[in-house]
Amino acid sequence: MRGKFLKVAVAATATAMLATACGSDSSDAGDDAAGGTLRVYASEPAYLLPSNANDEPSIYVVRQLYRGLVKYNAETGDPEMDLAESIDSDDQKLWTIKLKDGYTFDNGEPVDADAFIRSWNFAAYAPNAQNNGSFMTRIAGIDEVLPKDPDGDGPEKAPEPTAETLSGLKKVDDLTFTVELSEPFSGFPIVVGYPGFSPMAQACLDDTDACNETPIGNGPYKIDGSWKHDVEINLVRSDSWKGEAGKPAAINYRIFGDVDAAYAAFQAGELDVMYTIPPARFKEAKASYGDRLYEQASGSLNYVGLPLYDESFQDKRIRQAISMAVDRESIVDAVFDGRWTPATGFVAPTFQGAREGVCTYCTKDVEAAKKLLEEAGGWPEGKKLTLWANAGAGHDAWLQAVGDQIKAVLGIDYELKVNLQFAEYLEKADNREFTGPFRLGWGPDYPYLETYLTPTYGTGAKSNYTTFSNADFDSLLKQGDSAPSVEEAIPFYQQAEDILAEELPVIPMFWRKEAAIYSEHVDNFVWNKVAGADYGATALK
Repeated sequence: MRGKFLKVAVAATATAMLATACGSDSSDAGDDAAGGTLRVYASEPAYLLPSNANDEPSIYVVRQLYRGLVKYNAETGDPEMDLAESIDSDDQKLWTIKLKDGYTFDNGEPVDADAFIRSWNFAAYAPNAQNNGSFMTRIAGIDEVLPKDPDGDGPEKAPEPTAETLSGLKKVDDLTFTVELSEPFSGFPIVVGYPGFSPMAQACLDDTDACNETPIGNGPYKIDGSWKHDVEINLVRSDSWKGEAGKPAAINYRIFGDVDAAYAAFQAGELDVMYTIPPARFKEAKASYGDRLYEQASGSLNYVGLPLYDESFQDKRIRQAISMAVDRESIVDAVFDGRWTPATGFVAPTFQGAREGVCTYCTKDVEAAKKLLEEAGGWPEGKKLTLWANAGAGHDAWLQAVGDQIKAVLGIDYELKVNLQFAEYLEKADNREFTGPFRLGWGPDYPYLETYLTPTYGTGAKSNYTTFSNADFDSLLKQGDSAPSVEEAIPFYQQAEDILAEELPVIPMFWRKEAAIYSEHVDNFVWNKVAGADYGATALK
């Protein structure tokens, strides 16, 4: 989900990389934590159930409530053991996972092999309709639990599942289980650090609606009361957590529908951390807060998606023309003070395997754009282009600039649709209801090149909001997955990216530069290069 900022220095295999990384990282806090309540900016999460939480606001909370097999080092982004004692494989297909002993959920249930197996089975089982079920698709037996839809979003329905549990998950003993994949995947030990692979208590699965409102976590923090929608979420240190305590005694997520209102609250001393700054207020914030403004290049992409389920966007020349009508650099200069980086590909420049200039249609070329539109038969006369973005997050200015440039180059009039809060907006995306190009972002869920490809463009992937489907692309992903090492997988993933650069299911726009501000009450602000702002590791004075 959230940015990786340095080239990932991968070992020959993921197993080797994890074998020497069993210690604590700098994101962990000691038992001498200063305490206090850390007040942080948040927007309304979509879900607090780890099997369903796949949006940024949700994951910021879930990462403090739940802990999984692997965590990512705050400074390097490298995966390190968390609740796993070891993750081993001789063939990259059958993995044996041994857990550390003594960890429990807040209700006293043990965090054992059963806790992981039931969580992953619940996420994968089709009738549960969990967003993170797609992360389980490499596990053997997935086609019986989550059958493929024969025509994607067409009229045919997917077959009913013939099994409720994944055949590839086997319990060995209370602290050991095996995971058999359908095909070898050397990146498996990296991927399982994503929060969707967190364990879940049996009591949580017995009443998932209640658990979504009042989570039963296993992490360093537990919920205090329940989720107060559109108002706040309060966490306190968990007395059942066996690991090192979080730095703050409590974390107050104050929920805002508008980032400018949140900034005003920060100015008034009502917040201690904002992990984002309204673009129009950045210069002011830098002048006002100086060393208390954190800035770092990131791996988070802002893109304009094209709804391929709408016939207006099914000809790739239309998509290419729209992309070539836009001057990204001028928008970066005008809206983001030159801080962000125009995107020329789909994989962050900070990642190993990234290449500059992959997307030849990502450079403004007025004549080429007009010619492509003409070759595609033009745009329907009188039809406006509807540009979508979620409300209250500061996207209006740059999206309007995109619309102005498209109109100037291609003569297509446009309108903005920016009235939905993020949770509602994601529901619109899930239901494939966008009527025109839509703004979304994507950051890595784990520090591996593949994270930019499979979840967003793989056929049937949950976050594939464009409904893009390409057999050659899927085949290259599978070849990359099955490569004997992480290093050897990269050329296959690069070839898959080349297909995206030609087909343009989304228009890459900018690579963000993360900026956060923190108050004078904060002693040490910590940013994790995969997970973003780490509230549990951020100490107050």
